[in-house]
Amino acid sequence: MLSRLFLVTLLCAGLACPLQATASGEKTDENGAVSEGLMARTKPMLYALTLIGSPYKRGGTDPNKGVDCSGFVRHVYNDASGLELPHNALQMSREGVAVEKMALEPGDLVFFNTRRKPFSHVGIYLGEGRFVHSSSTRSKYVTVSNLDDRYWTTRYNGARRIHPERLKSSL
Repeated sequence: MLSRLFLVTLLCAGLACPLQATASGEKTDENGAVSEGLMARTKPMLYALTLIGSPYKRGGTDPNKGVDCSGFVRHVYNDASGLELPHNALQMSREGVAVEKMALEPGDLVFFNTRRKPFSHVGIYLGEGRFVHSSSTRSKYVTVSNLDDRYWTTRYNGARRIHPERLKSSL
């Protein structure tokens, strides 16, 4: 567990910390408090980072035994925010609101066409072009990848932002 904590610390340091001002104008107030929307989306993202290295398992929903991409995202949002998401990337792509690639913020869901089917893979955006996901073909575990990698760029389908109101109840 210590190595995961160390990795999370390094990743957060390299992400220019998502708790800064964002593209949608969410900022800290005069007392330095982070807006509720950004904080609500950041909590699942930070939890997702602690699961890096969890094994991949098709249909899996338990990070200790193995998770697939949608099982990973579903587990993260349920555990960190009490939000029930579907266990299917295509169905998840209908949650929240669409987000343009240039407006991505930490905690947004990013979708890819990895099986010659739109929205067949999902991950959680971290910031600075990186996302965390459970990958079967590339790494066989929960890992961090870059949207600018040729593999992911050619398969990108879009992104969705979960409404902060749906996440507030567990903060």
